[in-house]
Amino acid sequence: MATLSTAKRVVIKIGSALLVDRTSGLLKDTWLKALAEDVAMLKARGTDVVLVSSGSIALGRGALKLPNADLSLDQSQAAAAVGQIRLARAYEEALAPYEIITAQVLVTLEDSANRRRYLNSRATLDQLLTLGVVPIVNENDTVATDEIRYGDNDRLAAQIALTTGADHLILLSDVDGFYSENPMTNPNAERFEVIGHITPEIEDMAGEGVSGLSKGGMITKLMAAKTATAGGCAMAITEGSALRPIQALEDGANATWFLAQGTPQLARKRWITSMKPQGVLVVDTGAANALTSGKSLLPAGVTTVNGDFSRGDPIEIRDASGHRLGQGLAAYSSQEANKIKGRHSRDIEALLGYPGRAALIHRDDLAL
Repeated sequence: MATLSTAKRVVIKIGSALLVDRTSGLLKDTWLKALAEDVAMLKARGTDVVLVSSGSIALGRGALKLPNADLSLDQSQAAAAVGQIRLARAYEEALAPYEIITAQVLVTLEDSANRRRYLNSRATLDQLLTLGVVPIVNENDTVATDEIRYGDNDRLAAQIALTTGADHLILLSDVDGFYSENPMTNPNAERFEVIGHITPEIEDMAGEGVSGLSKGGMITKLMAAKTATAGGCAMAITEGSALRPIQALEDGANATWFLAQGTPQLARKRWITSMKPQGVLVVDTGAANALTSGKSLLPAGVTTVNGDFSRGDPIEIRDASGHRLGQGLAAYSSQEANKIKGRHSRDIEALLGYPGRAALIHRDDLAL
């Protein structure tokens, strides 16, 4: 069974019902402070942590004294605008006693569907985690419309897990795992301890959630599990209302673990190699040797740029003899690559007019 003992990077999804009191619309301060202890515990052992948190609309609804009925799009966006600042401040204050810096990251579906925006989001999140920051991620409800929405934070959390290369995803839920039927209506429903593969039979068992604040039900959690596990990330569904729910999970609290299919690194390389290349970069012997030893591809080692491609497009890499070395995601367009090929990375700003990234293809975006 998957556990958190060896986790290097963990994404934790927090639902509105756990964070906000449905009746009063107020933040559950005691619960959040206990969760902060869990985050500090993970950070102390060297684990990166990303929090994907609902709650902005629920907090804004309470502050604006809007009804508990369904809100219009305009009302939801207004509530999100009011609630998001409160949500970010609450996390900042809860984690400050542990000297943990937080960052607010608001995203929409477009940020993962568009490859350039995806790469920007990935680079930002990776830099935050490198600096020891705990990003607080939420859907940008103030601008998102149905066409560019995730619609629920379960699937958003799974996408963030893939974007950050996380090896564990924890969905703190209103139920303590995945059941054969809805346990609220059938007390004899069976809870699964471990699911190795999501079969059609498992999919048929998924039902809807019962929380009045949460948008996602078990169907969305199963969709999240399919996304996460295919990306090499193990996922757990566990009941989150107890104080210190992550500690409880480590201590054996009820949960369902969905096992990862490989590692995040392997899954990412499969994804990169599965795409049709949009261009070719020819590299010299020094660059070829550097690539095989795990280095990034720098502009200085590129001799020829072929094709018309944009930043984020898959590019084939060949040596001077025409042998294929691998494939990666371009950090620059073909026009920009032609300007900086054969030049030192320190010259990029002078050549392009802005300070770009040092690598033409970063090693994390490279599959040999």
